[in-house]
Amino acid sequence: MTENGGAWRCSVCGYIHRGADRPQLCQICGAPRDQFESWRDFTLPPAAVSSQQWRCLICTYVHDGIEPPDTCPVCGAAANHFEPVSEAADADPKVQSGGSFVIIGGGIAGVAALEYLRQVSTATEITLVSKEPGLPYLRLNLTRYLAGEVGPPQLPIHPEGWYQKENVRMMLGVEARAICLKEQTVELSDGNELHYERLLLAAGAHPFVPPFPGSHRIGVTTLRTIEDADRILHATEEEGVKCVCIGGGILGLETAAALARRGADVTLLEGHGWLLPRQLNRRAGELLANHASAKGINVRNNARTREILGDDSVRGVLLEDDTVIPADLVVIATGIRSNSHLARSAGLQCNRGVIVDDTLRTSEPTVFAAGDIAEHRGVVYGIWGPSQAQGRIAAMNMAGTGTEFGGVPRSNTLKVLGLDLFSIGQINSEDASFDEFHCEDDSGYFRFLLRDSHLVGAILLGDASLAARIQRAMESCEDFSKFAQRPAGARELVAYLRE
Repeated sequence: MTENGGAWRCSVCGYIHRGADRPQLCQICGAPRDQFESWRDFTLPPAAVSSQQWRCLICTYVHDGIEPPDTCPVCGAAANHFEPVSEAADADPKVQSGGSFVIIGGGIAGVAALEYLRQVSTATEITLVSKEPGLPYLRLNLTRYLAGEVGPPQLPIHPEGWYQKENVRMMLGVEARAICLKEQTVELSDGNELHYERLLLAAGAHPFVPPFPGSHRIGVTTLRTIEDADRILHATEEEGVKCVCIGGGILGLETAAALARRGADVTLLEGHGWLLPRQLNRRAGELLANHASAKGINVRNNARTREILGDDSVRGVLLEDDTVIPADLVVIATGIRSNSHLARSAGLQCNRGVIVDDTLRTSEPTVFAAGDIAEHRGVVYGIWGPSQAQGRIAAMNMAGTGTEFGGVPRSNTLKVLGLDLFSIGQINSEDASFDEFHCEDDSGYFRFLLRDSHLVGAILLGDASLAARIQRAMESCEDFSKFAQRPAGARELVAYLRE
């Protein structure tokens, strides 16, 4: 009997390995064994890594090669944001039987699933259904596309020839209209009907638009698809166009920066007292706002929208304090909602998303869900890394390889407006039992939260090089008692973590 019951979770992608010891490599993302944690926080010394692969710390993209790429093709991160990993051994049995798998959705979860399914079986019939007319693309790159950093050729995940080579039936520009669970069929908008033995719901999410009066006006849009991005580009062809971005999250910030780079007059509205309140404390949010201002973005905090003004076309945004912000274009970036209507209509169990178990199976044994549509243990992640991991894990279970998803630790490693950002654990002190450490220097802002001599939260802005070290310290419950009750010791704590 092992101390932890023989269960180990990959802290990068959430894959659960069952066995007496940690695996040498994660078969989902290639992370080395030191990235696996026990359910009881039992940890072993980190193992050395010899690598022919590199994983982006920002978006988890894995690059094959003896050196990291100059820039990440997914998020644009520089080479120094890659860490070495070893190629995961293919321990999964090949699926020799035929059968028909249908994947609804052309996002990263759906593409990751079909990549794995084709890897383990050349006989299986795979059909991917996507309501968007073009090839599946890197949605993460839409703001870079807006900024002019990448062009249309760099957006697709794979070229058209790849799907032909892998014998994947692509049904693009077609929407799934109904699922019959009893007959195991999917009815399509073009009148066709598909039969499946296993079905993966990876239809993603749609932008959440609050019920602002006037949100229907011409010039009000969201950013979720290439068509949205092209519409925004058309609206900002002339320099000096007045743009308002509602929502100070990652998408709102990156959209505002892209438009400012295009020469637009941009105002960003954040309803909270500072930017990224889920990831940052007030001081870090203020520093990020200063950085945004230097990029030409006018940031307004505590700015709550009452109405979008105009006739047929938008002409401004009215705030709750009666301030009017002039606008020729309004981009709403206030979050997403899962595309669960198809699953609900079919009778699958849903909450905020389609409810799945640890194998990513829905309430119907032949149907799985992954990505922005899936709700696992009450969480809809809505971000790239977990969606990619869920797609692959769902495919493994569709193919008959028992694999579990244990959730992803609540940490954020991001690049926002060119700044590295990492946050993990608790953001704010709840009472006097917490010790807070923070300091600023030329490299960035560092903030740590201790409780009972253990690190329970951290924020790094500008220099995220300590992210992996901090995550290991939290997972292993490292003792920081020598720093407790020393509020002036932040720089000493940074130096200690860098040793």
